[in-house]
Amino acid sequence: MSAHLQTKLKTLPKQPGCYLFKDAQGAVLYVGKAVNLRQRVRSYFQPSAQHTPKTARMVRKIADLEWIVTHSELEALILECNLIKKYRPPYNVLMRDDKSYPYLCLTVREKFPRLLVTRRVRQDGNRYFGPFANSGAVWSTHQLLHRTFPLIPCGKVWSGEAVQRPCLYYHMGRCLAPCAGLSDPDEYRKIVQQVALFLEGKGDHLIRQLTTQMEAAANALEFERAAKIRDQIRALQEVLQRQRVVHPEGIDEDVIALVKDERGACVQMFFIRGGKLLGQRHFFLSEGTEENPRVLMSEFLKQYYQDAPEVPERILLPYEVDEAQIITQWLRQKRGHGVVQIRVPHRGEDAQLLELAAQNAELALQSLRMEMEHKADWLENALLELQDALNLPVMPHRIEAYDISNIQGVAPVGSMVVFEGGQPKKSDYRRFRIRWHPETPDDYAMMREVITRRLREALEGDEKWRTLPDLILIDGGRGQLNAAREAMHALGFEIPAVGLAKKQELVILPEQEEPLELPRHSKALHLLQRVRDEAHRFALSYHRKLREERAVRSPLDEIPGIGPRRKKMLLRLFGSIDRIREASVEELASVPTMTRKLAQQVLDYLRG
Repeated sequence: MSAHLQTKLKTLPKQPGCYLFKDAQGAVLYVGKAVNLRQRVRSYFQPSAQHTPKTARMVRKIADLEWIVTHSELEALILECNLIKKYRPPYNVLMRDDKSYPYLCLTVREKFPRLLVTRRVRQDGNRYFGPFANSGAVWSTHQLLHRTFPLIPCGKVWSGEAVQRPCLYYHMGRCLAPCAGLSDPDEYRKIVQQVALFLEGKGDHLIRQLTTQMEAAANALEFERAAKIRDQIRALQEVLQRQRVVHPEGIDEDVIALVKDERGACVQMFFIRGGKLLGQRHFFLSEGTEENPRVLMSEFLKQYYQDAPEVPERILLPYEVDEAQIITQWLRQKRGHGVVQIRVPHRGEDAQLLELAAQNAELALQSLRMEMEHKADWLENALLELQDALNLPVMPHRIEAYDISNIQGVAPVGSMVVFEGGQPKKSDYRRFRIRWHPETPDDYAMMREVITRRLREALEGDEKWRTLPDLILIDGGRGQLNAAREAMHALGFEIPAVGLAKKQELVILPEQEEPLELPRHSKALHLLQRVRDEAHRFALSYHRKLREERAVRSPLDEIPGIGPRRKKMLLRLFGSIDRIREASVEELASVPTMTRKLAQQVLDYLRG
């Protein structure tokens, strides 16, 4: 242990809070919380400590630590959740979703809320319902609700003012036309509340409401309106009959089961709202094979409910978890109303639900294992096939691909992407802003510059650049490939390199005049295409970013003393940079907050 770390351990406070372990490069290894920071953190470094293999590996890497003191254990729990979300430390148990599930979002913060389909839950004050098991289910529900209730069908935001004529949906009775100023906000809000009731799983309550409205309309001899409500009721009843009733008393609860073995750990969730099973979702946990199941479940609860769209009144677990009391207190705070119970049922329907969830988790683990085995076999075969096709001395475990992106020389950039074992290694991706700007665009010179800068970093011993590739892939033809090889030879490197032309997908070999045409079904070709496309995507995204920054920048941004306020005022009064350039010193100095000296400085810069 370093003297620096020993000193920090001696100064640890005894209050509750969070601690962060860091490695020699300053990267966060682990985030934890403690009621007593001094006692908890020092326990990691005791000679008698019996660590799991994972924890022992982490302790050997710790070079520094930080801590943040909080007022209570609950504050420490909230802070821990936020820090894990921010840093994603490798030695924390991290929740990984197997895919992105769709949700329905009711934009209740808008004057006339819309119903949208989304795969991203944001903390924006709107209401999110889901997740749905598949996109077909969510779109079916979305269409049903739009047919049943006159929500905004075009998906646009309207203030309620008349800005256009009502469209066909209004004349069909499918929209209240807030775009034409014809919609009453109070009436629209009632419709939104009915949609929310249905999505909350309280469809029976909604049908009772609609039945009352239908009877009132019939008694008032409004038979057309009564018939319309009757059709709404029938459509909703058809959907409700397809939902499985789990609890007749209409309880909201999440059922959570966990399965772990040598393959990893999987958490399965069932979402029950209003007593009906509305959906399911499963997650895989990193570092799941070595941790205690109680610890895994505790970490999962904190990470999932940190950003969950809602917290139900009951959560069913297969066993007691660590920190159950403080987690329950935190969940009650997040729910904001009512109570939250964490229960461990041992018999009855709830225990059967947990068993069913565990079976689904086991099936998900089996599916993951088969998928990973198939993927590993495919990648190994692709790499072996690539080695044979290109006559490489070793299997190309590490492939680096390069691409140049610019438009007529504007905002030229280069990209480097890295694949190891056929998989992208995004931590090694690099972007290059081209430093040399010729009068005419020169892709070859730009490629030469990128390869030179990458290999020069390796020569200088930079840890991040030291690992050399087994194969370099150039996105382009023979000209780009030759430029890359010239840069390599100038620095004394001999690394196998090939090009991949886009149109006919031909592999350009440096020593052969004729390109290599791999079969269209070839695994080696598919792997090269995947690597090449990733390099192109990475370069293009950086180029677009720089181009957008260039588009919104103004020459006034480069002048000392001209801040956002003065810039806005000058452009508002003169209209354009050209008119500012043509103005006199007196005209510029007459602008509020401008001085004669600053006006002269602006003109000198723009005219120079």
